[in-house]
Amino acid sequence: MAYSDRKVALRMPGRFKGWWIWLIVAVAIVLLMSSFARVQPGNVGIRVNNVAGGVSPRSLGVGWYFAPPGTHIYEYPVFTRTYTWTASTTEQSTIDESFNFQDKNGLSLSADVAVSYHVDPMRASILFQRYRTSMDQIIAGPLRNAIRNAIVERAAQLGVEQIYGDHKAELIQTAQQRVQAFFAPVGLQIEQVYWAGNIVVPQQVLAQINAKIANEQAALAAQANVATAKADAESRVAKAEGDAKAIQVEAEAIRTNPEIVKMRAVEKWNGQLPTYTGNGPMPFIDVK
Repeated sequence: MAYSDRKVALRMPGRFKGWWIWLIVAVAIVLLMSSFARVQPGNVGIRVNNVAGGVSPRSLGVGWYFAPPGTHIYEYPVFTRTYTWTASTTEQSTIDESFNFQDKNGLSLSADVAVSYHVDPMRASILFQRYRTSMDQIIAGPLRNAIRNAIVERAAQLGVEQIYGDHKAELIQTAQQRVQAFFAPVGLQIEQVYWAGNIVVPQQVLAQINAKIANEQAALAAQANVATAKADAESRVAKAEGDAKAIQVEAEAIRTNPEIVKMRAVEKWNGQLPTYTGNGPMPFIDVK
């Protein structure tokens, strides 16, 4: 081996040693950078130690926090968020997420339902300890199930005409109250549960409901017409009775006091004497 070759061979370990140092430094920097997590504005953080299995009882505000390997920070929203479970596959999900339920007769119905919510920052750790998952998973699982069960239980006590008609608002309000009472103790504040569209009823049943509504409206209109005609008739009778009573009173007054006739004639006289020939008294000026 030539001298120059031995010289290169002797220098190679030193070069490799330098690269290893830089590699270690780079790995250390990457690990250090990955050991920090940020809580975004509008959220509260929950620090979870996946190694020891501990959940910090203190909520983390907005900012950067040290989260070494084995530690994860979950974020829960403290501002109002809304999620809609809809049949459309082009909105929040690519699958049909609408709610299916039945009326008291077992008729299948469905509807799009929306919920608005936020997390109580003082109870965020309680919420995580209950479900130990992200907010999206809570919405897709426990919250959806609770709303669906509440709707199913109340709808099973009502007929389709009530669900589609005068009990539609009461049904969703009842579901909202039950869900609010269920999640409030663990820090999930349900602000509102509401229909995100019309309740979907089988077309044949819907046609029957609409026909019944139309008939009821026609009956109400007919009753209104009858009431109006009756009121008009009663008004005319009352007027006729009043007129007859007035004539009767006037006739009785004339009978008991004939001078009223002359007084009425004078009241209507225009001041001109009539042209009259004859032996009788001149009208309106007979003073006997």
